[in-house]
Amino acid sequence: MTNPNPAVVAMRRFSRRAGVPDIAEVPGGRLVELPGRGRTYVVDIAGPEGAPTLILLHATACTGYLTWFPALAALAERYRVIVFDQRWHGRGIRSERFSVRDCADDVVAVADALGIERAILAGYSLGGVVALLAAHRHSDRVSGLVLCATPYRFQEKLRERAFHLTFGALAGAIGPYSYRRAAEYVGRLPELPEYTWAPGKLNRWALTEFRSSSGWVMAQVIAEVGRFDATGWLSTLRMPTAVVITTRDRAIPVYRQLEMATMIPGASIHLVKAGHASCVLEADRFVPVLLEACAAVAARQQETSNAALSGGDGEQGGGGH
Repeated sequence: MTNPNPAVVAMRRFSRRAGVPDIAEVPGGRLVELPGRGRTYVVDIAGPEGAPTLILLHATACTGYLTWFPALAALAERYRVIVFDQRWHGRGIRSERFSVRDCADDVVAVADALGIERAILAGYSLGGVVALLAAHRHSDRVSGLVLCATPYRFQEKLRERAFHLTFGALAGAIGPYSYRRAAEYVGRLPELPEYTWAPGKLNRWALTEFRSSSGWVMAQVIAEVGRFDATGWLSTLRMPTAVVITTRDRAIPVYRQLEMATMIPGASIHLVKAGHASCVLEADRFVPVLLEACAAVAARQQETSNAALSGGDGEQGGGGH
């Protein structure tokens, strides 16, 4: 994988707006302090009364808004929707280093801050990696998974190992300097992002969101994510899972997405004939499949909850408020 970042592609072609909804606002959020971790920007959309909770995890070099804005309105009709910026992305936590493990634990910290006991996690690319690890480390807090354009490992072929070895060495060499420059950059950002804009100015808003993540730290993100490998524990995941496979993906090999789906017990497979930036550039194709995948997981979660109740143990699998 040489480019895990749908935003790079999206920003080059965004002016075409093929399949991109031309909206003029997204739901507003707030900065939330996570005790002992830092603060991040969180959007909490209530959804219908009693609806399952869905936590959305964004892609590399994106923000929560930038990855998910085309899907928010449709998802909020069925779920309580939580979106937040991950470490060193947008208004996310600024830490001494970027770690996928820290990102996975941040998911639970956000849930704790919002009083959420269990939730379905939906992740795109990097977000899928974080969702996987969160489910592995905190299985009691994750009631389901929706994994979109997600790999379970990166270093398999010789060229992949060579790329990540070289990239990792570069990231290590510039590590302290890159974090320092990134901190200076994000320190100049407005405290809160825009969530409304003039009609027809979606492109400008999207570019502003894209620029809110410093390129200086993305080398560290890519190097860290490149070391991720869930091969040894994928088969231990027991929560309802749906895998959305982007069948025209040039960043995450399709066969690797399919392998992951077959390694997670009972995972359903949902195909979208689109590329790695489909969450934005081909949203008209991606969003309906995302809704289908989320519905499949929510239905299985409810079946599990009903079975537990009928068995008399009183445990519920809901993604409660």
